[in-house]
Amino acid sequence: MCGIVGYIGMRDVKEVVLEGLRKLEYRGYDSAGIAAIEGGKLKVVKAVGRLVNLEDKLRQQPIQGHVGIGHTRWATHGRPSDDNAHPHQDCSGRFAVIHNGIVENYLSLREELIAKGHQFKSETDTEVVAHLIEDLYNGDFFQTMVAVGRRIRGAYALVVMSQNDPDTLIAMRKASPLIVGLGDGENFVASDIPAILQYTRDVYILDDGEMAVVTKTRVEFYTLAGEPVDKETLRVTWDAIAAERGGYDHFMLKEIHEQPKAIRDTLTGRLTPDLNRVVLSELHWQPGFLEGLDRIHIVACGTAWHAGLVGKAIIEHFAKIPVEVDVASEYRYRDPLQTDHTLVLVISQSGETADTLAALRLAKHRGRRVLAITNVLGSSVAREADDVVVTWAGPEIAVASTKAYTTQLVALYLFAIYLAQEKVLLDPQEESRLLHALYALPQAAESVLDSAPQIQQFAEQYAKVHDTFFIGRGLDFAVALEGSLKLKEISYIHAEAYAAGEMKHGTLALITEGVPVIALTTQTALYDKTVSNIKEVKARDAFVLGITWAGDEVLKKSVDQVLYLPVTDPLLAPVVTVIPLQLLAYYAAVARGNDVDKPRNLAKSVTVE
Repeated sequence: MCGIVGYIGMRDVKEVVLEGLRKLEYRGYDSAGIAAIEGGKLKVVKAVGRLVNLEDKLRQQPIQGHVGIGHTRWATHGRPSDDNAHPHQDCSGRFAVIHNGIVENYLSLREELIAKGHQFKSETDTEVVAHLIEDLYNGDFFQTMVAVGRRIRGAYALVVMSQNDPDTLIAMRKASPLIVGLGDGENFVASDIPAILQYTRDVYILDDGEMAVVTKTRVEFYTLAGEPVDKETLRVTWDAIAAERGGYDHFMLKEIHEQPKAIRDTLTGRLTPDLNRVVLSELHWQPGFLEGLDRIHIVACGTAWHAGLVGKAIIEHFAKIPVEVDVASEYRYRDPLQTDHTLVLVISQSGETADTLAALRLAKHRGRRVLAITNVLGSSVAREADDVVVTWAGPEIAVASTKAYTTQLVALYLFAIYLAQEKVLLDPQEESRLLHALYALPQAAESVLDSAPQIQQFAEQYAKVHDTFFIGRGLDFAVALEGSLKLKEISYIHAEAYAAGEMKHGTLALITEGVPVIALTTQTALYDKTVSNIKEVKARDAFVLGITWAGDEVLKKSVDQVLYLPVTDPLLAPVVTVIPLQLLAYYAAVARGNDVDKPRNLAKSVTVE
């Protein structure tokens, strides 16, 4: 997910833009650039690689001014290079454009513009926009951008500056996030709040199909068709320090340790003081909706999809409603079978995941009610869903999701138990036991974190292996999938997760002497069967780390090493079981010398299909 920063005011634009881009580095990028008005002329400096490369260039080619734009690029069209980096300019050099997203009709526009004599320097779809502005420019910057909006198709967040209008920035948004920050004699544009939080807490969030005209003293909003729009400011209340490491070596480790608080915050206000009921005041269902509900489709990507697998199991267990779980990138293309009584539940940390957002819009188009679970209240998913359950994980900077995942699980547990209560399916004793166990999860998570030294020792011992396997049954298998993903994405160790009973259907061929196998055994009803599967891999001389409940003296006879978890209800186990797997991935990545917070080839939020 690319980063956008724009500034207009009296400060040194280079310092404001670079600092904003640093705050957005967690999104992942392969190049960076800046444009500014200096002495009445538009000047652009770009560099492939990290921001430090751009800073080095700026020492050789300094930029001075008080209005400018900057960008960190994640390649979609064209390889990472200086030429493909943003900002992009037109032939005359009068306009500069930065862009997140994809211009879907860029090929036809490019051919049209080339036929008119325009010369392109990059392979990107974004450069088409710069030349299109030049081609359509009629002396009126605003009206030209309205005309540009009519011509381009796709998902985009655009910020444009003009040498002819040096006191104005124009921002346009369609299906890609963009905000405007308000200052005193200065204003800001960015793709995310952390970029500008040190300067202002008052922001406007552009809605889909809107544009903003920004000067240092005013901000005006319009539809893409040029019609005026009234908007209200949002006051950002979270502390800027939440976007810093806070003394930890990496954001990921900090966020792992923030999970007890994040879980507690997500529970706050959603359990009655006597712990007898779940309260989800966010749901605004019409009378009879729940009675007619015949199925639920959960749609998500990556880690959120793994949370959805847990959600399926617990909703079906508690509420007795059939649930399907789909990868969002496949959902739209399989023509899902739905009825007028199907609820679509989308899960997205950022609320801007392109495939998940597209699935949401398909569901809405078909007349389905959509419930969203997201960590960003002002996101596209949150605004477009019918109902929203917000997870209060706070900003998550590391690419590898940790606290967002556990709070998604908590939100799903709350939802599943809420459904069961509304349908009067829970025995009062079971209900009380579950809610007390749910309330105690933050304390259980804190207890798990105490095992970090043991996990670090194991991770360092096996950091140089080439393959690792995760096995479990039932809910343990869903968590095994997430543990496997964490290890792959930051340590680069090949890892696979299997339902434990499936090992003998082929995968045992890969189990050889010393291969690490992480075995989860928290599901009481499946414990004996899982132990039997562990013995199968031990018979092939694998090294097995078993994860089980405190007090289990049986498992250690079948494994090489045991990690004990604080006892909670087995149905809630995924919330605590995943934490040691997150730590395992973290310490393995550190031991291998990897960039933990910014793993190769990955971005925090995937905002293009």
